[in-house]
Amino acid sequence: MTRPASSPLALCTVLMARSGGMQVATRWIIAKLRNIRFFSLVELNAAIRDCVTALNDRVSRHLGASRRALFEALDQPALKPLPTTPYVYAEWKQCKAGLDYHVEVEKHYYSVPHALLREALWARITARTVELFHRGNRVAVHVRSSSSRKHTTVREHVPSSHRRYADWTPQRIQGRANEIGPKTSALIEIILREKTHPEQGFRATIGILRHANSFGHERLEAACGRALEIGARSYTSVTSILKTNLDRRRPASGGQPRYQLPCEGIGRIDRTGAAEESARGAKV
Repeated sequence: MTRPASSPLALCTVLMARSGGMQVATRWIIAKLRNIRFFSLVELNAAIRDCVTALNDRVSRHLGASRRALFEALDQPALKPLPTTPYVYAEWKQCKAGLDYHVEVEKHYYSVPHALLREALWARITARTVELFHRGNRVAVHVRSSSSRKHTTVREHVPSSHRRYADWTPQRIQGRANEIGPKTSALIEIILREKTHPEQGFRATIGILRHANSFGHERLEAACGRALEIGARSYTSVTSILKTNLDRRRPASGGQPRYQLPCEGIGRIDRTGAAEESARGAKV
């Protein structure tokens, strides 16, 4: 049974830890009170407290001092104050900041100062917070989020200049997409535009473009077209389309697409096309 630290038996255990105190407590407290009937816990605790006080003040023959005197002289000065906050269970995970200066923790992305992109970090994860450390120094702290594949970004972590990275910029990403085809260009442009900060789309768009190395330009272009048809806007969706060969199948129904190809480098979504098609089908 767990007792609060202020209870008489707990105090007795602390004061007598040096000399087999539990056996002494059994003899001088439990045995002494075993035949007495108590009618409330308050009454029982008062009797135990009196026995504990007398026992701790009793001078031991082999120690030459009372247990209380030894505690106050030896143990009490070495005690440290209790923590100001309760203990919180935490897990640690090693991670790496991406090109968008975010790290992934439990399928959510948390920002770090942009100077730490591509740097290795440690995440301390509790039920409510995510703390990020670089070389032993805490560089960011966030409220933990349960939103899957979303971003939590501190404004101060966002760099002020567009020339943020040595290798990738929004212009370079869009240019690479243009080389593959108009549907890929449209999807990439939409992903970058729909993010609060374009860099938040770097992880998804670069991942999509790298599929060209594995599946080829033609299949990636078809997969991006299929993603636009179904309203998908994520790396995971394009990957699934390619792995399940959905890019090689025609859509189940015809009609106008749910997007328009970019005109002069600008991609636009025609969200009324699907509604018009549905209305025409209802009239047939």
